[in-house]
Amino acid sequence: MMRNAPSAASPNWAPAFAGVELGGRMTRSVLASVGLLAFVSGSAAYAQDAPAPAPQQAPADTAAQAAAGDQSGGLVVDVTGGISAPMPIAIPVMPTAAVVSTPAGSTDVLGRQLADIVTNDLRNSGLFTPLSPGQLRPITFPEVTAPGFDYWGSTGAQALVQGFIRANGDGNLTVGCYLYDVSSKAELTRTGFVVPPSDWRRAGHKCADMVYTRLTGEGAYFDSRVVYVSETGPKGHRIKRLAIMDQDGANHRFLTNGQSIVLTPRFAPNQQSIVYMSYLNNRPAIYVYDIGSGKQRLVVANANLTFAPRFSPDGRNILFSMAQGGNTDVYRVSSQGGTPQRLTNSPGIDTGGSYSPDGSKIVFESDRSGGQQIYVMNADGSNQQRISFGGGRYATPVWSPRGDLIAFTKLGGGFRIGIMSPSGGGEKLLTNDWQDEGPSWSPNGRVINFYRSGRGSGGKADLWSVDLTGVNERKIPTPLDGSDPAWGPLRP
Repeated sequence: MMRNAPSAASPNWAPAFAGVELGGRMTRSVLASVGLLAFVSGSAAYAQDAPAPAPQQAPADTAAQAAAGDQSGGLVVDVTGGISAPMPIAIPVMPTAAVVSTPAGSTDVLGRQLADIVTNDLRNSGLFTPLSPGQLRPITFPEVTAPGFDYWGSTGAQALVQGFIRANGDGNLTVGCYLYDVSSKAELTRTGFVVPPSDWRRAGHKCADMVYTRLTGEGAYFDSRVVYVSETGPKGHRIKRLAIMDQDGANHRFLTNGQSIVLTPRFAPNQQSIVYMSYLNNRPAIYVYDIGSGKQRLVVANANLTFAPRFSPDGRNILFSMAQGGNTDVYRVSSQGGTPQRLTNSPGIDTGGSYSPDGSKIVFESDRSGGQQIYVMNADGSNQQRISFGGGRYATPVWSPRGDLIAFTKLGGGFRIGIMSPSGGGEKLLTNDWQDEGPSWSPNGRVINFYRSGRGSGGKADLWSVDLTGVNERKIPTPLDGSDPAWGPLRP
């Protein structure tokens, strides 16, 4: 069913997609706003923008097919099994109806940059091989919904991503994105957003997420952020600052000034704040930093060593470890502060607590058996059971957001990132370098961030990622050294 756009200068749209929250503002679906996605054939309004035949509306069941995943035997990519040949995919520059200058840049330049973001996201996943620039050809604005399938088929591309960008009269930008199966000459799915110029990069990540989700059946993860500890200076006297960036390293900014040591930052579930440990005035304490205001508040402070804070899935509590009375145990405290509740009480060191996605269980490390091993307990501290029994020691366990796996650091002949099931089975090591540690899951539970330290006193630390195959390992760009990465949830 078609409905009229808000003004006579706007084409008609099919109301097929919901609005998306970007940058704290409720944006309108492209299909319910000005743009290109579902022009009525012969629309006078369309003729004003680009005097060419109007592209056709996608079949009514396109959105339903996309939501259901690949059930028609079409294009599909295996995420966990490992593939010898990533899918060839064409991502040409996104055209614009008219070149307009905006606070983010001119729309023709933004069209190239948006295509670059989609290209880099999909390439970095390890599952796609974007065509080289020499194999791509420019496309026109009306061609976005009427692809030249014969040409793209001749390049060897199996999938095609085409989109557009246009400047709106209200100062916002409209970005549309389409995915096509080149062999069957069919549209698979589409999406689009009306965004403020400051959020144009997010529209590119959302487009890449659409492609990834449709072709893999897995959850999205490109439109997300990472908080980490930025480091500089000699290894024994490091200046450490909280820093935040997009998952691809863009939009980097520092959150603290480096006057006190900061460690183990973790996002709140609502992404509006970060919990971390700081040695402000040489006293260990747990703080919550509000990203919007830049203010921090104290949650836990005492004379005892406290470390490794992490929010519960509902954001109401914070897990952390504290050394007291000769023991180091896992504690829970309200995210607003208060009296901590001890959850473990065994001789030795218990630390590194991480909740299961439903909040019912906690995974942690303990040396109560003589060496560092992984244990799981109920959220109230009951039913503590060891799950790791391989050779070597285990540290920094963290539960996948899907609930199906636990990532950890394996110590023995080096530090390596590994995964196992919540029952302890299926252990698999994903990396094989000298010192890899501190795993953190992507929002879809299929990629892991960690940090890698070089050998010797001058060895620097860098952020890396690896997928569940262990094959696609990638260094994440940061302006300085980095450690303790924490991957945040998918942005709304």
